[in-house]
Amino acid sequence: MENRTGHSEETIRARGIRPIEDSVRTDFSQAMSYGGYLDLDRLLTAQHPLSTPEHHDELLFIIQHQTSELWLKLILHELLEARRLLDVDNLAKALKCIARVKAIQRTMTEQWSVLGTLTPREYSEFRRFLGSSSGFQSHQYRGVEFLLGNKNRGMLRVFESDPAAHSQLSTLLEEPTLYDAFLAVLARAGYAVPAEILERDTSEPWTFQKDLVPVFQEIYESEATPWGFYEACEDLVDIEDNFHAWRFRHLRTVQRTIGFKVGTGGSSGVDFLKRALDLTFFPELYAVRTEIGN
Repeated sequence: MENRTGHSEETIRARGIRPIEDSVRTDFSQAMSYGGYLDLDRLLTAQHPLSTPEHHDELLFIIQHQTSELWLKLILHELLEARRLLDVDNLAKALKCIARVKAIQRTMTEQWSVLGTLTPREYSEFRRFLGSSSGFQSHQYRGVEFLLGNKNRGMLRVFESDPAAHSQLSTLLEEPTLYDAFLAVLARAGYAVPAEILERDTSEPWTFQKDLVPVFQEIYESEATPWGFYEACEDLVDIEDNFHAWRFRHLRTVQRTIGFKVGTGGSSGVDFLKRALDLTFFPELYAVRTEIGN
């Protein structure tokens, strides 16, 4: 007697074959399949190596960056929702979104170890086929930076040939950051966030505000601080720390692969990435550590 594997019971036992349970669906002619739900036909055919002849390692390079873009899409999705939740004082749910962002950041940082398996010789054999394309042109990465406070109106020029990306970034440039939304929550809760900070031009990059340090010192030192506010401060520090870890791994991966060559998009390469390590999103949350306990 045969079951759904097409083998007899004796053969199944002898070979250790795992039988398919009778309840498992195998006919998808009229039903949604895994591949259909995920649109795998399109996703798995979206890799188009340009090297001639096709270089074995170009597929790795493409998938690494496409995967990063998918994670960036999810980070943007979560940060926008976290900001919306903060706007309605739902701190607990906002922190859940931020926790997910932190997990994604750790995954993205570890991904550099995969690209790190690409040796300088291997990359040099197909690098010229990238033309002027560069991760510098990732509008989703810029969107994340805008949402976290590192705004730069000049970056919009890079996306003038992509109306959808330009529109998204223009909107994020003008809108409040996640940090702005959190400070507004603190102000509504009675903390002495200066009015000029709450009313600032949110299209401008965030700069250090010394008058915020006493606010955060109160949050950190007072036993009466609601736990969610304390946790939120630490979560924002985690996001920044994770961002710096990602930037550092990016820098080291680039350095081990191309040394100090100019980037494909025209940047100075490693030197440009080194300068990015000095950028900060939430400087007051670091400055307050010097004051705690004084």
